[in-house]
Amino acid sequence: MSKVSATRANLDTVEKGSVFRVLTYAGAIIAFLIGSGFATGQEILQYFTSYGYWGVFGTGILVLLLMAYVAVEFFVVGQARKFDRPSRIFHYYCGKYLGSFFDYFSILFVFLSFTVMVAGAGAVFEEHYGLSKFLGGIGLAVAVGISVWFGLKSLVDVIGKIGPLIVVVAVGLGLLGIFRNPAGIAEGQALLPDLDLTQASTNWFMAGLSYVGFCMLWLAAFLTALGKNARNRKEAAAGGFVGAAIFSLACIVVGLGLLANITRVGGTEIPMLVLAEDISPVLAGGISVMILAGIYTTAVPLLWTVSSRFAADKTPKFKYLTITLALLGTVIGLVLPFSQMVNIVYVINGYVGILLLVLMLVKTVLRTVRRQPV
Repeated sequence: MSKVSATRANLDTVEKGSVFRVLTYAGAIIAFLIGSGFATGQEILQYFTSYGYWGVFGTGILVLLLMAYVAVEFFVVGQARKFDRPSRIFHYYCGKYLGSFFDYFSILFVFLSFTVMVAGAGAVFEEHYGLSKFLGGIGLAVAVGISVWFGLKSLVDVIGKIGPLIVVVAVGLGLLGIFRNPAGIAEGQALLPDLDLTQASTNWFMAGLSYVGFCMLWLAAFLTALGKNARNRKEAAAGGFVGAAIFSLACIVVGLGLLANITRVGGTEIPMLVLAEDISPVLAGGISVMILAGIYTTAVPLLWTVSSRFAADKTPKFKYLTITLALLGTVIGLVLPFSQMVNIVYVINGYVGILLLVLMLVKTVLRTVRRQPV
């Protein structure tokens, strides 16, 4: 083989590897964000659909812009700084004292989010399968605990591939909800004022900021850790942007699908399963499995984030802490109904996340104006 041919072959291999890594990073973000809230439709119902057109499109575009910024920023800073602990990202943006507050607050929130995943799994088992919610919650905790036991690299390999598949299915279900009742979107918009739907905030704009806020507290340590292991800044930034963009667009499509069928899904614990059951019981069975997979792909990095804050990955301390946290999260997650857990945990923490967003934007602007390196 000539030198030119060898060089071209090398470049092709590098390019393919680079694209694959970008897609894997994007997939990891998507898988992390879908969770029980997105996969069940409860999160989309409270943050997007319940506000009508403004909620679906206004919140959707706001989330698209801000989530893309946040994901890219966390990835790039993580790749450049290579912090000894991922939680150092909060000190980078907020300084010593506020950084410490966000560090500990985010860990509490991430752990509570894990309890929401447990509640979501329990709700699927109870509402769809007619089984005890304890069976679903405990089963999820066991599966997640075993997965976290094996560390971060295994997490990325697994969730980076499952996530995009679940989003494709969710978007497909949203599209079916629209195509089966296209007039339902306008009808749903007209009916919203008379429906008693649980909302994340008093208006769509604050709901959008709150949504980005709680997602940020989820993503901060996880994406910083992934960014540290990224080969270069370009791959890290591309992975962050692609993942955030796909997820945001999926929220818009699913939000429209729920709006078109608002009289059916309003007030239910698992709106996506209601859509699926209207189409086919067999489809609903398959969707229920996908929802559980979506919950799993978010619960795994959530639990890993908490355990890794207090112990090094794969050490005996890390493994025993993981088991303890999984047990505690199961107990808490099976106390309150799933929809209440989403509304309480996500909304309260979302507003705290808005402060972090503001501090991040200030840091980015000052860094750009002063032409400082990351």
